[in-house]
Amino acid sequence: MTERTKSPSAEHLKASVKEAIGKLTGDARVEAEGQRQKRAARAAKATETRDD
Repeated sequence: MTERTKSPSAEHLKASVKEAIGKLTGDARVEAEGQRQKRAARAAKATETRDD
């Protein structure tokens, strides 16, 4: 069985949704977590494109 990994763009989308939910609800922790995940997804995408 192979392990499936999420693509950086899918992670970026998930992080954007989490950030938006944090903004809408006024939850600074969730918003900050979404921002952190977006940065991580951008970094993963940057390393992915360099490896090609």
